[in-house]
Amino acid sequence: MPGLVVVGVDGSESSLAAVEVAAREARLRGARLRVVHAFIWPVMPVPLGPSPLGPPDGGLQNMADRLVADAVERARSVEPEVEISSEVVTGEPLTVLEAESRAAELVVVGSRGMGVFVGLLVGSTAVHLAAHGRCPVLVVRGKPEPEGPIVLGVDGSAAGEKAVDFAFAEAELRKAPLVALHAWTTWNAPLPEPQDAAAPYANPPGTLAQTEERLLAEAIAGHKERHPDVVVEHRVVHGGTREALIEASRSAQLLVVGARGRGGFTGLLLGSVSQALLHHSHCPIAVVRGKK
Repeated sequence: MPGLVVVGVDGSESSLAAVEVAAREARLRGARLRVVHAFIWPVMPVPLGPSPLGPPDGGLQNMADRLVADAVERARSVEPEVEISSEVVTGEPLTVLEAESRAAELVVVGSRGMGVFVGLLVGSTAVHLAAHGRCPVLVVRGKPEPEGPIVLGVDGSAAGEKAVDFAFAEAELRKAPLVALHAWTTWNAPLPEPQDAAAPYANPPGTLAQTEERLLAEAIAGHKERHPDVVVEHRVVHGGTREALIEASRSAQLLVVGARGRGGFTGLLLGSVSQALLHHSHCPIAVVRGKK
């Protein structure tokens, strides 16, 4: 059976933009597309049908059915060959989409939806799914550069291995170049082993930079052989990780990061770098959780 891409919709322009992206992702993968709307009202004591004094097509249930139908129509207008199914699922969005992610290979959501507080840069649904989703989560935000590269944030951690896998596969699907970017400072890079035990803190100039370049090379080693058609640029930046990736996202079509990297606090499901990028990336961002 073909794979499955799930997109969450709520009638907002952000979610309709996510529908278009999800349809393209489904076509690239040869996957099915499932359009889902989380319908919270049945668990509350409110009438779902039309008002006796209102039009027969009014009411909360009809509204939910219409917004899903509109989303399906938008998806078909973008990718008419993709197999599409849809459902209005009772429950709140965070729980519904987390459950949907268990059977999906990708979940796509808009960065903001209906009912978010004015001024927030990214909605709680996107942040929650990035932390708890059982598959990669693609948050549609910013303005992607269609001819730009896939930018992969690399930190060399075991938790980031799946993000590397995903980024190479995505670059191959899109026939796009891949920029593997690793940023470091003297504060977040481990100190190299001293060459002379008598001088434990002495290393030749440039040793730390060389160590970080080797970390990047080792993190993506083997992936090029599995994806020989992907053109890869190694980019090692001396500076803050957030700043480097946000700047790189300006000219990218997609930014890919792990949910957590080295140096994260134990117990956190979503690292501070990933959260910052969800709020400030200039292009869509895929957050890929590592192995449990």
